[in-house]
Amino acid sequence: MPYPLKWEVAPAAVRDPALRAREYLSMKTEPYREAPYLRRAYVLGHPIAHSLSPALHRAAYAYLGEANLEYDRRDTLPDDLPAIMRGVRNPAGTEEAPYIAGLSVTMPLKTAVIQYCDELSETARVTGAVNTVYPRGERVLGDNTDVIGIVNALRHAGLKPNPERDEPAVIGGGATAISALTALHRLGYRRVSVYARSLHKLGSVQEAADRLGVQLEQVSLADLPQNLAERGHHPVVSTLPAHAADEWASQLSVLKGASDPAGASETADRPVLLDVAYNPWPSALASVWEASGGAVVSGLEMLLYQAVEQVLLFTDCTLQPAELLGLINAMCAAVGLPSREHLPAPLAE
Repeated sequence: MPYPLKWEVAPAAVRDPALRAREYLSMKTEPYREAPYLRRAYVLGHPIAHSLSPALHRAAYAYLGEANLEYDRRDTLPDDLPAIMRGVRNPAGTEEAPYIAGLSVTMPLKTAVIQYCDELSETARVTGAVNTVYPRGERVLGDNTDVIGIVNALRHAGLKPNPERDEPAVIGGGATAISALTALHRLGYRRVSVYARSLHKLGSVQEAADRLGVQLEQVSLADLPQNLAERGHHPVVSTLPAHAADEWASQLSVLKGASDPAGASETADRPVLLDVAYNPWPSALASVWEASGGAVVSGLEMLLYQAVEQVLLFTDCTLQPAELLGLINAMCAAVGLPSREHLPAPLAE
């Protein structure tokens, strides 16, 4: 499906501020709605000072009129989770223990937080990772919005999947690689190559591929430059941390299927790279890829679209398409991304 359920069309009345205020006070099944002025959301992880999530979320809540929902960073290690999750389940409704609208979860907590969730989305179960935690009534739910973030980042870039022709690839073997694999599966791909330094560490990626029914080819990272030149890969999702790809990026000079960089225009006609590492940008890999005639997508696009879904889950609202586009553009402005004229193209049924 093209978008999560929260991207459905909703009646215009849903956006009426007075109506939303009455809903906050009347929906007793969701305790945090009883005291909206004490609601909080956080991004958890370590280190966390660099995170752009606060800029994205704060812009979103301002656009939605959620003036009483604050979003902050919270430096967190796995040993800190029990106390935090007790606060999610048993808020006192005070400044010290506010109602929690949701948690954005990053490394090193994406697997550690699973044990504190009562229910996982299908995406979270398949990937074995949770980046989004939010309460519904007395239950705590876990989801993985990284997958839809990757899907919509690629779709926004103009990717038109052709599983019969394309040879998609994932670079890296960690948790984000599994999300990338799941995203490619959602885009219609059933055969994917994964490149990693240590092939013996790809067990969890292979297990995810088996769950999805994806035929996985495991290839040494050292073979990537030659394979890109002779065999070609499109689309490619690099999940390596910043600078981790610099060494072999310097060996890349030719992309099979690439256009003349000076004359290339249509993303759909060029090998596409989504580099999830967006700081610094452009990365060495992105620079070489673009200079070789390929199209590049910043990981900031992935961060944007996964955050959009988090916002809709944390506020439990649905939006009309025009309102959703306005929300996305408000978030784009907060992090310096270009505004967009339309939503990412839906996937074919």
